[in-house]
Amino acid sequence: MRIGTFLRPALTLLLLALVLRPVWFTPFFAPFAPAGGPVIYERASLLSLSISHLGLVAAASAAATLVAVTLAILVTRPAGAAFLPLSRTITNMGQTFPPVAVLALAVPALGFGAGPTLVALFLYGLLPIFENAIVALSTLPPATMEAARGIGLNRWQQLLRVELPLALPVTLTGIRLSVVIALGTATLGSTVAARTLGEVIIAGLLTNNTAFVLQGGLIVGLFAVLIYDALVQLEARLVRRTGG
Repeated sequence: MRIGTFLRPALTLLLLALVLRPVWFTPFFAPFAPAGGPVIYERASLLSLSISHLGLVAAASAAATLVAVTLAILVTRPAGAAFLPLSRTITNMGQTFPPVAVLALAVPALGFGAGPTLVALFLYGLLPIFENAIVALSTLPPATMEAARGIGLNRWQQLLRVELPLALPVTLTGIRLSVVIALGTATLGSTVAARTLGEVIIAGLLTNNTAFVLQGGLIVGLFAVLIYDALVQLEARLVRRTGG
């Protein structure tokens, strides 16, 4: 769902204000805070938590995209078609195990902090990218592929100059879904001491402070909506450019 032209800058300004000047929203959150308790989360900078949160999502999504697209390229080649079942099993791992279970299993090996969170986000983000990339690479226009062969492009040139650019819009749909899922799932990383916006939400739950929960949830929600919208716009531009 794309947000309106006038709503987009309004939501962007709201997000910036919540992150940079949260004290402005004290009257809004005050009714949800316990009597005599803090209204605005001040144990850590919301800006630093937001940057750390987005950094984890970006790193995990980039790694998931690289692995998922590479696997999709492999299994859509005649020589690699036999590996499709194995590749599907690998990319389904993140969906089979809940993120909390992945975090719990990763902590003994990686310790507390960003490591387990990156593993969970990476595994959880593989499937949508992989499946969309397979669809994109398997449904390329036959006439276009024949023309590419006709002008003398070898297999690598066809892949890099024709197949991947044509497959990009559909692949980007999978990346968009993966990123939005990761934005929400990353909040769980704070349960294993990763610096994410989940720290604000968890602090609210532990102290029965609904104001903190609303503050953290609203910031994460706005990030998800705006990033989703930005990727939808990018996808639409790519479709127009490729004539899809």
